[in-house]
Amino acid sequence: MPDAPTTRARALDAAIELLGTSGLRALTHARVDERAGLPKGSTSNWFRTRAALLTGVSDELAARDLAGVASAPEPRDADELVDLLCSTFAWMTGPHRVATTARLVLFLEASHDEALRERAQRGRELLMAWSEQLFERLGARDPQAAAFTVAAASEGMLLHAIARHDPTDPRPTYQTVVDAVLRRPPA
Repeated sequence: MPDAPTTRARALDAAIELLGTSGLRALTHARVDERAGLPKGSTSNWFRTRAALLTGVSDELAARDLAGVASAPEPRDADELVDLLCSTFAWMTGPHRVATTARLVLFLEASHDEALRERAQRGRELLMAWSEQLFERLGARDPQAAAFTVAAASEGMLLHAIARHDPTDPRPTYQTVVDAVLRRPPA
């Protein structure tokens, strides 16, 4: 039988759900306690301030992203990379939509919260380092530019899919971007 989630994990799960379903204004310690089924004051035992709760959520989302990257199969070529990007996009806009929405809420909040921006930047740097290594193995002439370009395309498409409920298939965009950064001629 799996271990029961800790109070901290339950609070973070509830905070992510609140951010992803009701937005930033819904995020209070009391609402997190209520959503998580925790006694009053439990969330504030782990996260004393709202700012600490926001950075805790940011760190948790980054940790989940890194765990997902670590467990994903490594693409051996451009076609497998496009498949991986498309399946990741489908997961992030489907079963993981609430967490993706919470991440976007945090991105916007980070635009005027320096501490949160620094936390988000640390997570991004780890993901970019992984992406750069991947693009180097796939033969990109400029792995850093390749990683940035694919990340920018992904972030833009995710924003449209979440905020506008845009059902556009990401495959043509990913195919074009991956072909460009790996300098493959169009099919």
